[in-house]
Amino acid sequence: MPTNPRPDLDHPPIDEVSLVAVLHALADRTRLTIVETLTRDTQGRACGTFPVDVAPSTLSHHFRVLREAGVIRQEERGNRRWTMLRADEVDERFPGLLRAVVAASTLGSTV
Repeated sequence: MPTNPRPDLDHPPIDEVSLVAVLHALADRTRLTIVETLTRDTQGRACGTFPVDVAPSTLSHHFRVLREAGVIRQEERGNRRWTMLRADEVDERFPGLLRAVVAASTLGSTV
C-alpha cells in the first residue's frame, strides 16, 4: 500500500512578504498565541505542542496562514513537523513589528 508523503511546505522569500499579510496573520488570537509561544521557544517546537485549544485540522489551517504570510517556517523532523518563528527575517523586513505586536498582546490589548 503506497503512503502519501506530506506535501512540500512553501515559504515565501522574505522580500516578497507583505505587511498586510503579516498583519492579517497576526490578527487572530490562535495565531497570535502560536507567535507568542515561539518568541519564548526560540528553537521552535513540534506542531502538536502549542497551548491552543483547537482541532488538529484547524491548527493546521492557522499554521498555513502564518507560513504563507512569512511569519513562521516549518520543516519535517522525523515524523513531526517543527515550527520556528522567522523573527530575524521579519524584523529585517518590518523592524520592531513582531516585538510590538507581541508586547501589546501580552499587555492584554486586543489585536
